[in-house]
Amino acid sequence: MKNIFLQISAVVFCISLTLVSCNTVKKANANLPKDIAERPADENSQTYDQAQLDKIKGSIESEISKEKCTNINEWTFAPMGAKSCGGPQLYIAYPKKLEATILPKINDYTEKVKAFNQKYNIMSDCMMIEPPTSIKCVNGKAELVH
Repeated sequence: MKNIFLQISAVVFCISLTLVSCNTVKKANANLPKDIAERPADENSQTYDQAQLDKIKGSIESEISKEKCTNINEWTFAPMGAKSCGGPQLYIAYPKKLEATILPKINDYTEKVKAFNQKYNIMSDCMMIEPPTSIKCVNGKAELVH
């Protein structure tokens, strides 16, 4: 009888300990710092601003990449981005049929890069990027020829 009482007491003790420890874990998690992904973005940081520029550039490149290059006469190019000492960062080829929608995005990106460069005193190599001489279609993709 004493033996059964000890066994029941041990089981009750273990169950109580388990319930208390599970409840403690829930309370401890409430005090932990938030996951970094859940923290609000620091909208006044250079890293944040660069990420926004990268998104815009990626969106432009993605829109252009959906078009297949089969005839070079249907494609043209434009300067894109801005170096801190002046001039474009690069040239980008795009289909002429997208000119009305893509050129404003390219120009917007370029203006935002200029503002970024000024805001963060960005330095560049100041080497002028020469415009391409032509475009060629290679495996359905437009490539600039220098």
